[in-house]
Amino acid sequence: MIVLGFESSCDETGVALVDAAVKSVPRLLAHALFSQIDMHQAYGGVVPELASRDHIRRVLPLTHEVMQQAQRTLAEVDVIAYTRGPGLAGALLVGAGVACALAAALGKPVMGVHHLEGHLLSPFLGADPPEFPFVALLVSGGHTQLMRVERVGSYELLGESIDDAAGEAFDKSAKLMGLPYPGGPHLSKLAESGDGAAFKLPRPLLHSGNLDFSFAGLKTAVLTQAKKLGSELESRKADLAASTQAAIVDVLVRKSMSAMAQTGLNRLVVAGGVGANALLREQLNAVCLKRGIRVHYPELHLCTDNGAMIALAAGMRLQAGLESLDGSYSFDVKPRWPLAELVA
Repeated sequence: MIVLGFESSCDETGVALVDAAVKSVPRLLAHALFSQIDMHQAYGGVVPELASRDHIRRVLPLTHEVMQQAQRTLAEVDVIAYTRGPGLAGALLVGAGVACALAAALGKPVMGVHHLEGHLLSPFLGADPPEFPFVALLVSGGHTQLMRVERVGSYELLGESIDDAAGEAFDKSAKLMGLPYPGGPHLSKLAESGDGAAFKLPRPLLHSGNLDFSFAGLKTAVLTQAKKLGSELESRKADLAASTQAAIVDVLVRKSMSAMAQTGLNRLVVAGGVGANALLREQLNAVCLKRGIRVHYPELHLCTDNGAMIALAAGMRLQAGLESLDGSYSFDVKPRWPLAELVA
């Protein structure tokens, strides 16, 4: 079963082709991605209207590129999938419209996919795919969640961010330090030359007794510390970046281990953009090794938003018998869409 996937939820246009034959490990045949970072940098963040227009420009050339890479024709595609939500409404509509129009022209079935389910399942395209059941730490953009995953479509929410997510904490803290957009990767890079213990920053909800997250207070603490430093900020910026990163990673690691203890499971999946963070991977690898826990990550190039995870999620839901392809080409998008609504 060959699935063509489109991702257009925010500021990356992704197209991919995945072979998801029944009872076999899904295989990535080809994928292409275009990031709009350079365009949005001048505004210090994503401009939704510009994002939508750029998706329109990129999606068909990327589709052509993917088909050439895979040496396949559109006639060989069995299913076309697109990100239905969550995300920016206008951006989502581009991917949905193109996918449904192409599917109608080819007479192929089409299905909408949950963006976060794509992230959650993305490690299945890696060299070390996980096995069910597992605990998933989803750290993607505005989402930080811990989920118990029994199988495809069976997701139990264990905890989530009640305000800023981890990715937002990285980006907003970076902006307070005067780092360019997108702030998270710049903060992580700067942190490599800093001292993570230089500043005592809070670890919100670390001892809350539940698995929820809160990073808004950390952002405020970073702002307060930056103001205290005043003219010294430039010379201490690496230390502040390292201390900020250390606080975020500490919370993510310790809450993840609490989730493992609470569920009694011994397999952890980390997915989403923050899952590419080197310190997070280093600390999780170390603590999981000590506790006999297997930890799985997506390939680094699949941590960001991409079409491969959308095609994969569609294929795995079809393999599990969770989708009924009715031949309809009408569509809608869901800018706000809790992952828990997908529970089978």
